[in-house]
Order: sequence, then C-alpha cells, then structure tokens
Amino acid sequence: MKRSDFIKGSLLAAGAGLAGQTFASTTQHTANTMDKGKTFNLNYAPHQGMFKNHAGDNFLDEIRYMHDLGFRGIEDNGFLGRTLDEQKKIGDLLAKLGMTMGVFVVDGGQNWMPSLATGKQEYVDKFVETCKKSVEAAKYCHAKWVTVVPGFYERKLPWGNQFSNILTAMRKGAEIFEPHGLVMVLETLSDTPDLFLQQTHETYALCKAVNSPSCKILYDIYHMQRTEGDLIANMNRCWDEIAYIQIGDNPGRKEPTTGEINYKNVFKHIHSKGYKGIMGMEHGISMPGKEGEDRLVAAYREVDSFL
Repeated sequence: MKRSDFIKGSLLAAGAGLAGQTFASTTQHTANTMDKGKTFNLNYAPHQGMFKNHAGDNFLDEIRYMHDLGFRGIEDNGFLGRTLDEQKKIGDLLAKLGMTMGVFVVDGGQNWMPSLATGKQEYVDKFVETCKKSVEAAKYCHAKWVTVVPGFYERKLPWGNQFSNILTAMRKGAEIFEPHGLVMVLETLSDTPDLFLQQTHETYALCKAVNSPSCKILYDIYHMQRTEGDLIANMNRCWDEIAYIQIGDNPGRKEPTTGEINYKNVFKHIHSKGYKGIMGMEHGISMPGKEGEDRLVAAYREVDSFL
C-alpha cells in the first residue's frame, strides 16, 4: 500500500470514529434532556452538595434543581443542627414542590452515641433528650424517619448485657416517637468492627425485641455489601422490619454503576416488593464538576430502567 493511501485511509477511519463518538455523546445528551423532569420508578433522594455545580451553594436552590431533574425526595442528615429558620424554609419548600423529607440523624454528639451499650443513665438521658428535640424538628419538614446509630461495643460487658442496655434505650426512643408517627430507623454500619450492630440479622433481632412500629431497620446497601453480601436474600429475611433504604456502590461508595453491585437487579427486586419509601443517595460522586453531576443522573436513569 502506498504511504499516501495509508494516511488517507487512516484519516477517514479516524473521522468515522470521531463521528461515532459525537453521535453517541449527542444521543446520550438527548436522552438525558428528554428524561429531565421525569420521575423515577423508585423515590431516590439526593442530599445537599450533590448538584452544587449546577445549582449553587444555596440548599433551597439545589432542592428546586433536584425537583427539576425528577427527584421527589431529599435527605439531610444534619437537619437537626440547622437553625429554626432554615428548618422551616426547607420544610415549606418541600411541601410546595410535593417532595418528601428522608432521614435526618438523631445526633446527640459523641457524649452518648458510643456509650448506650454501657447502660449508663447519663447517656440514656442524653439520648432521650435528643429524641424529643428530633420530634420538634421533624414537624417543620414533615419527616417520617430519623436515623439512630446505637453505637459501639462496651468491651467490659458481656454481649447480652450490652444488647439489653441498647434495647432499653431503643424502647425509650420508640415511646417518644410513636405518638407522633415517627420511625427511628437503626442503621447497621461497616465503618469499624467496633460498632455494636454489624449485620442485618442483629438489627432485625433488636427491632423485634423493641416491638414497636417506631423502631425499624435502615438497610444501607453499601454497608451491607461490605459486611454480609447476599443482598437480596438478606433483605428478604428481614423485610418486615426494613422501613428505609440507602444506596452506595462498592468499592468506593459512589453512585450505582461504579462498583460491583448489580443495582438494576437490586432495584427491580425492591420495586417488586412494593416498596414505596425513600431510597437515600448517601454516597459520593465518581467525577468532579458538572460532568460528574450529569453522570450521576445518567447512572440513576440507567439502573432505574428495570421495568
């Protein structure tokens, strides 16, 4: 082959490849544009900062942008620490847009959360005080769920005594929340093996022992993939106590499609169970800037297309 013919053919091939990439990019952009504003099959709930590059730093503007994208829920772990004015404005906007408030954390600080297993009265009293404060905050945003993490092991006590101490505290919390229709959802975490609740079946046993509609499981798919796997089977075993679900792929704790979890199948299963609650997007974003935020939405459109 002549060198000139080779170069000509290479340029034509490169042009065709570039055209193909441009077409694919345009097609994806068109699909995202057509989907914008369309609601999802499940109620995915972003949190503050996920769309700051598009919407800015004002959380109210970001909530409006989330709504425009088709999301109908939010999470705000730090809601309890916001000013009263902020709480009211967030609640009013959610009501106006027809959006649902997901969990916020019953956060009493580090002076009680690591220590409920000890049974010390001062820690139980702080927990009860924070539960009462959470009831008042929930009124402003019409929240239905609040996150509770019972805390760490107390290595000086046998496991049964620790379980009993946490059970006593959770019953006190349930007594506070139940008259208001609030549900504390107990989160099982994988951050450290020192946490008392490690796997779903342990949280399931605790909820059964509390025996209240206001004490249920927060099933975080990311954490449970790390500690126990077998996601669908474990959800099925504990389904009657699961009231709230959170999302994150593994490894990395980023959006679905970035890790090993087959989220399309998992979401299809959750939908088939008739789940109508929040799917909290408690994870990071794999790419920076506006491009990363666009990819985040595209990932959820992809895994939500299970019907």
